[in-house]
Amino acid sequence: MDKRDFAFGKENFVWVAAAVAVIVVGFVLMSGGGSADGVGYNPEIFSTRRIVVAPLVTLAGFALMIVGILKGNKRETAEE
Repeated sequence: MDKRDFAFGKENFVWVAAAVAVIVVGFVLMSGGGSADGVGYNPEIFSTRRIVVAPLVTLAGFALMIVGILKGNKRETAEE
């Protein structure tokens, strides 16, 4: 199979895989903080990790995804 049949090169798939991993880490950072009995209040839901760090990590993952999709292949640009 010819390599030109694929829309993405190997480098694009590496970027996309890294982006998916960063997005998953962001969502894992957002998880937790619930109450033990399901009714009580737990102030841990408003921690800096959950309302600042995790969304920034997730947005960085989505930015990496955009880079991975839009990044051109070096071979194709050199041949054209």
